[in-house]
Amino acid sequence: MRKVLILSFILVLMGSCSLDNDGPVFRDDILPIESVDIPDSFTIGEVYPITVRYFKPTTCYFFNRFYYAKENNIRTVAVINYQYLQNNCEELEDELVEATFDFHVTSNGSYIFKFWQGKDTNGEDQYLTIEVPVTD
Repeated sequence: MRKVLILSFILVLMGSCSLDNDGPVFRDDILPIESVDIPDSFTIGEVYPITVRYFKPTTCYFFNRFYYAKENNIRTVAVINYQYLQNNCEELEDELVEATFDFHVTSNGSYIFKFWQGKDTNGEDQYLTIEVPVTD
């Protein structure tokens, strides 16, 4: 009976897949962060909203998620948008967009946040680096 259920599930999944290209095609695009609202200090055990601002280049960009990497007390953050690959996208000027994530403070010391701001002329990643101490 269990094998029949598993086989049925697999067949339903395969039948629901479509190779049609009628829908919009998109890709992920990482956009540079312009500015950040972050507290001056944290208290252990608390949760804080952190808001970033970035420019939306065209009407075909939509917030998808944050890239968020942890290494000890260093946090690297970037904004990932969906970029719909369509011909009817309109260029935007100065379209500043906000996105917020909640940060849970779990350790003492300081946190160092590295917010991705793009690449320099040599192709090196550039970051807005902010150190936030954890107080009692």
